[in-house]
Amino acid sequence: MGSKVPGIRGLLVAKGVSLAIRRIESRWRDSARTAQFFIIDAKSAFPLLIFLVHITWWTFWTALVITTFFGVIEHYGLSASVVWRIVRNFFAGNQILSRPWWRQERFR
Repeated sequence: MGSKVPGIRGLLVAKGVSLAIRRIESRWRDSARTAQFFIIDAKSAFPLLIFLVHITWWTFWTALVITTFFGVIEHYGLSASVVWRIVRNFFAGNQILSRPWWRQERFR
């Protein structure tokens, strides 16, 4: 066997460009991840966009509190939609009705 001449991939990996190649090869593998704006989840960065549109002190503090809240729940492994379901379940209660309350038979 003769000496192998490395292909373009071998040359790029040898020069330290392997990260760029991996990103190109795995772009569809990461499609299920949540979108992020730097280290913040994109859904929780929405209040920052509102602050940038309407720059006042109260929108700054409101955006900071909301983004911090979303950051804390993300730290515990929850997403905004999961927390919304938990809050909705808390207020709705444990009883699941198949009919609306106005069509329920009250007295049996």
